[in-house]
Amino acid sequence: MDPPEEVRARLERCGQGHLLRFWAELNTAQRGALLAALPPGLGEHCRLAAAAGARQRGPHERLDGRMEPLPPELLGSARRSGPAALQRWEAEGLYQISQNKVAVLLLAGGQGTRLGVSYPKGMYNVGLPSGKNLYQIQAERICKVEQLAGKRHHCKCVIPWYIMTSEFTLGPTEEFFVQHNYFNLDRCNVVMFEQRMLPAVTFDGKAILEEKGKIAMAPDGNGGLYRALMDNKILDDMKQRGIQYVHVYCVDNILVKMADPVFIGFCISKGADCGAKVVEKAYPTEPVGVVCCVDGVYQVVEYSEISPETAQQQRPEGGLMFSAGNICNHFFTVEFLEIVGQNFVAFEVLREEEFSPLKNADTADKDTPTTARQALLAQHYRWALKAGARFVDENGCRIPEKLSVSGTEDPPAVCEISPLVSYFGEGLEVYMKNKEFPSPFVLDENKLEMLENS
Repeated sequence: MDPPEEVRARLERCGQGHLLRFWAELNTAQRGALLAALPPGLGEHCRLAAAAGARQRGPHERLDGRMEPLPPELLGSARRSGPAALQRWEAEGLYQISQNKVAVLLLAGGQGTRLGVSYPKGMYNVGLPSGKNLYQIQAERICKVEQLAGKRHHCKCVIPWYIMTSEFTLGPTEEFFVQHNYFNLDRCNVVMFEQRMLPAVTFDGKAILEEKGKIAMAPDGNGGLYRALMDNKILDDMKQRGIQYVHVYCVDNILVKMADPVFIGFCISKGADCGAKVVEKAYPTEPVGVVCCVDGVYQVVEYSEISPETAQQQRPEGGLMFSAGNICNHFFTVEFLEIVGQNFVAFEVLREEEFSPLKNADTADKDTPTTARQALLAQHYRWALKAGARFVDENGCRIPEKLSVSGTEDPPAVCEISPLVSYFGEGLEVYMKNKEFPSPFVLDENKLEMLENS
């Protein structure tokens, strides 16, 4: 039996006739599944993929002459802002959280292929003393910031957690959360949904067959968020809950601050529709996108679109002209997600406090389980020293302190602090000041009770 003539003709017109080459070898069910999988707009999708492939292989378009750095009035900074401003933004963010107006949205469609594992990255354990995985760390940070907002405003509040998965990660992620009792979060406040899948396409614009009767599909990327929010009625759910502000982030950043009240408060104080956290580029040619303005539109420009000369340009007062490195950490109003606008701001944060992605196996030289673990333990070591803690080795001898510890080295002592104990590093003095702790040491809720009674 031949395929329907109109289907063959349509595929031939858009250069995808090869998808039917094994038709004669397929049974009735396989033929039906193949026809059902042919998406509308396949030709346009493959044409765009071919154009992107041509750009990838050819010389990159340079945007140098069209780029401008972010104006100072749109760029906040955790480093350069005074304590009063930071406290004001934090208070605003905690107030909005206490009013149940804030949600977090996790982009978790990717598998751990580059990490060398077959399961979703959020399930990965980087080797912390506690054995916690990324999902647990993030769930506990949500719980803690709910507690901080509720305590300040004498109420009980909730931060819904929306998790955008892919076809590949939805099932394992749901099962993992069930196995772990949703990490003690209320199940009704953890909402999982799938992003769309699109045909995988070669650089020359040919859709790929995974099997003789099956088109290979792939998640449509983080840019597919907006369509997925509509398709899955997530925006409707947000509005029913009274959500006005959404913090969006990627699963692989071990230092991410869930529903960061400082960032949320800053964006709200600026009247922003959308915002981005950025880190200062480590060096001019660091392979990260930069947030800037192109032809009057704020966007992320990839490092491949900038010449080395532009990347190395300096500001008159010193520092890189284009230094705002994108870390896929965003603020949106729900209204913005419904009708995309351009009232944009950016907030620069400290890399060692807020950005350490987990992307590669330990055979790579960066963004590995080792660097993620080092970054978190270095942060917690700094928090402990600031709180007045001292550390001793297995012989009871004092471990010399090192006040400046980056996220790319092992701290002198290993101290892990549960997100349920502290969100920013706050509140640790009462438990740690002038006390000695062994290395390694895990400060969790059980240890708090022991310290309170000691």
